[in-house]
Amino acid sequence: QVQLVESGGGLVQTGGSLRLSCAASGRYSMAWFRQAPGKERVFVSFIGWLGENKNYADAVKGRFTISRDNAKVYLQMNSLKPEDTALYYCAAGGLGTASANYPYWGQGTQVTVSS
Repeated sequence: QVQLVESGGGLVQTGGSLRLSCAASGRYSMAWFRQAPGKERVFVSFIGWLGENKNYADAVKGRFTISRDNAKVYLQMNSLKPEDTALYYCAAGGLGTASANYPYWGQGTQVTVSS
């Protein structure tokens, strides 16, 4: 059973930074998605299981950086905006930007950016 545990969410002002972490029970390709209230879950970033392949949604390019250390994946979020407010999910075992591609999910960590 694959287990994913996210941490690092919180409340931050516009322009601030947060770093999310996702600890997996093994080494997988992993991604971050986010879901704002009343909206669909959307892709944020992806990293291959070796860390060599990375991808970002246009909305976060240049502000967010994904990285990994073995089975732990990080999402460094800088220059945060109120529209980044969402529940952030870590996902594993898939490829691409569609949430349906990922069989394993964490419980989510809340990120709130105040204006």
